Amino acid sequence: MALQEKTKAQPNTWDIVVVGGTPGGIAAAIAAARLGRSVAVVEYHPIIGGMLTNGLGKSDIETREAIGGLFREFTARVKKHYATMYGASHENVAHCRDGYYYEPSVAEKVLTDMTAQESRIRLFLRHRLDGVVRSGRSVRAVQVTDRDSGAQIELRGRFFIDATYEGDLAAWAGAPCRVGRESRAEAGELHAGAVYMDYETGEFLPGSTGLGDDRLPAYTYRLCLTDRPDNSYILTEPPPDYDRNRYLGYIDDWKAGRMAPPKAVPEGRGYYEPTFNTVVRALSFAELPNGKFDVNMNPRPLGFPFAEENAGYLEADWEERERINTHLHNLTLGLLYFLQNDPEVPEEHRELARKYHLPLDEFEDNGHFPWQLYIREGRRILGEYTLTERDVTAEPEFGRAPAHWDSVAAGEFPIDSFPVRKRQSEDDTALEGYILMRDRFTLPYQVPYRIMTPLELDNLLVPVAASATHVAFSTIRLEPTWMAMGQAAGTAAHQILEQPCDVGEIDIAALQCELLNQGQVLTYFEDVDQSDPAWEALQFLGTHGIFDNYQARPGESITWSTALQWILKVSGNETEPVDDGSSNAGESLDLAVADLDQLAEGLELDAASIGGQPDEPVSRGAFCQWLYELLRQRLY
Repeated sequence: MALQEKTKAQPNTWDIVVVGGTPGGIAAAIAAARLGRSVAVVEYHPIIGGMLTNGLGKSDIETREAIGGLFREFTARVKKHYATMYGASHENVAHCRDGYYYEPSVAEKVLTDMTAQESRIRLFLRHRLDGVVRSGRSVRAVQVTDRDSGAQIELRGRFFIDATYEGDLAAWAGAPCRVGRESRAEAGELHAGAVYMDYETGEFLPGSTGLGDDRLPAYTYRLCLTDRPDNSYILTEPPPDYDRNRYLGYIDDWKAGRMAPPKAVPEGRGYYEPTFNTVVRALSFAELPNGKFDVNMNPRPLGFPFAEENAGYLEADWEERERINTHLHNLTLGLLYFLQNDPEVPEEHRELARKYHLPLDEFEDNGHFPWQLYIREGRRILGEYTLTERDVTAEPEFGRAPAHWDSVAAGEFPIDSFPVRKRQSEDDTALEGYILMRDRFTLPYQVPYRIMTPLELDNLLVPVAASATHVAFSTIRLEPTWMAMGQAAGTAAHQILEQPCDVGEIDIAALQCELLNQGQVLTYFEDVDQSDPAWEALQFLGTHGIFDNYQARPGESITWSTALQWILKVSGNETEPVDDGSSNAGESLDLAVADLDQLAEGLELDAASIGGQPDEPVSRGAFCQWLYELLRQRLY
């Protein structure tokens, strides 16, 4: 977009410019700064952290061991905050669940502290993107406007990272993007396109055509509420543009029994027993420290009014986006007011709803309401690789999701998408587009570097609006995963500037080694954690498809012929697997030893150092450590 300057300032020049102070953007900035890079972060709102600091107080993570790095550092700092503030045995420490549950203000404090400790980072808060300067295949600068003063600044950079939820920088720079849902036929995805699902059974319902369209999952706000009267901001009047008719569908849901508890109540899913069989189940509650609750808009009721209210948001100008934000803000407050006050809501349900209010000590500069709209899905770039449903589910012949040689993070959250349409006349079970937590379908998976590399641009990475189909995006779109991807992007940006090279020419193995050094998870295993001496080696070798399930079994043994096959996989020279019991096994074993000796030449480690002879087994963990160290020495 063209910039109409009001005032001019000297351009700022940085190694890396990050647009979007989301968790992915902050992770990218911290990772790059710790490697010595100067970083500018542009954020539209007055606080950093995106949804992590704006009401999403319950970490959306099912398998904690799959996400490490800066996100794990964040949770450790959250836990330390509560333990230091209240004492290790206090109930708030228990309620923070090892730092994975937190008040918005605590999340903001922790992320702000992490950022402030990096002197090479400068935050440009309350600044909006108004233009992009591009030359050839490179972004040269972004033009941003101070929302308070109107002053306009040009931030020049050697490298850029788009960490916006909307994918604004990538789109404005000319990177090809997609919006909406692919058809089921396009990538052979079971859950693609227009779909109705029974959220209890997971079965498809009539009306599921699988056809693609440009519809987006509903945008909402994520509230923080409290049940403590001394900390409550009570709504005494409805918000502007209040219309009770928008919420009457919830009464129908209650009368029809759709507010009943689910058949199974998984831990951490926002199911809150006091609301079962009441209209208040329009909201999903999860308990946080200090008498607060993470409150989501429950997408199960057919009266859910938020679908389709985001129409036009992505392509809108800033004024129109603010109008949509305000509308959704009022729609959310209107629901709370309706539940607490409407005479058609049964009195005992209203009494229950009146126990929960906006906290006085949260978002004090914004009417105790979150700043950030919950944009579950915006644009998605077209990258060098497109993540699909196949990448996040088990391969037909294996017990784990496919391996990616360029994995830079792990993902684990189930495919989960909010409705895209309001209730249609024929709807009696679920809203169209609602795909609830395919946890028995989605498996922990690897995130390829290539989904962050946009086509047609050489100095931009996109770790949030990444290259994925709608279905696959419905699992990577969680803040822990985005933080891991942001950390990878910030680290990659440093290495690209160090070499220097274009985004598609980076030394992936060197990037992976550095990420492992930072505690990043590249390959999820059920039986190995970071305390295992072979952890880094197993993580790295797992990106080459060596393991066909989620068990690394470092204490077990492998034959030398298997060891050779692993070497060939890592080197890209894989052959047909050797049958250890075949008549030519001796020749294969001899070849394995010769290859190992050749690889070990000139190194302190040698084949003998990991034990075993051609006819003897060798320790899996020890061999992986040996091979990984060999590769590291070649890299460095």
